[in-house]
Amino acid sequence: MPLPPVKDVYSGRVNEITLGGGDRKSVTVGGARTAPYGGDHEVTGRRPVIAVDVLDAAPDEWPPVLAEAYADVLGDPAAWARKAVEESDAELICLKFDGIHPDKGDRDAEHAVDVAGKVVDAVDVPLILWGSGSPDKDNAIMPKVSEAAKGENVLLGTVTEDNYKNLTAIALADGHFLISEAPLDINIAKQVNILVSDMGFPLERMVMFQTTGALGYGMEYAYSLQERQRLAALGGDKLMAMPLICDVGHEAWRAKEAKASDDDAPEWGDAARRGPLWETTTAIALLQSGADIVRMRHPKAIAAVQAYIKDLWGDA
Repeated sequence: MPLPPVKDVYSGRVNEITLGGGDRKSVTVGGARTAPYGGDHEVTGRRPVIAVDVLDAAPDEWPPVLAEAYADVLGDPAAWARKAVEESDAELICLKFDGIHPDKGDRDAEHAVDVAGKVVDAVDVPLILWGSGSPDKDNAIMPKVSEAAKGENVLLGTVTEDNYKNLTAIALADGHFLISEAPLDINIAKQVNILVSDMGFPLERMVMFQTTGALGYGMEYAYSLQERQRLAALGGDKLMAMPLICDVGHEAWRAKEAKASDDDAPEWGDAARRGPLWETTTAIALLQSGADIVRMRHPKAIAAVQAYIKDLWGDA
């Protein structure tokens, strides 16, 4: 006789959050009450989702294989977002403000607010508004971006241990969700969440981002740490109970194995297939570690990961 399936029972769960809503479509993530894809389907939580990256300014460092996929819209974020929704069935759009970074154009608040407004109007899916990673520029500009998206129930970020007060206050005032960031360290992640919570921001409106490497670049450490976060949440740790987001596209496409051209590395195979496969494999590994949202870039990789998620979850 076949053995009965193992059913794990935990006291805690991952928080559920719903982005968007109102006149905009909504997406709910989180809710898991067991290890990733383990046990009964009813306790595995919400289906993970893909957020397609859109940049506020045309990137000049993308490898040709990636840039060619969006060649007709790279200079128009609103058209780029529409293309991602119409052609890749994007459930979320992550608008990344690289162009305001001092080393990537140093664009001003007027530019950022204009781009945010156009993307808000261009698509009806929920939005992630992600800063440049420059503390000074993000503190000066992202509050204005947040205000431009007020009422849209977006996911805003990121806040860190040393740079959390300004964005936390504005996310609270504008009614947005918030991304807390930590450098692959559970103790620092908890500290950021405590600091944000102490300002009155609800833990239930937060998503955690642990900086991650791509396939072959610290993947094992990132995977094991995110597993520990999930297990801590299932054990009842409220400071670890937030859904997880991973920046797959950026990390995968800066690996030399993904971006090297055919001329530079002919022995590695066709770059047009190799790069998307590198992003695909990175995304699937991080989904298996417990990620709820993965940020992705190449349409072929997005399609492959969508098929993987559908195989596990069906159309639900």
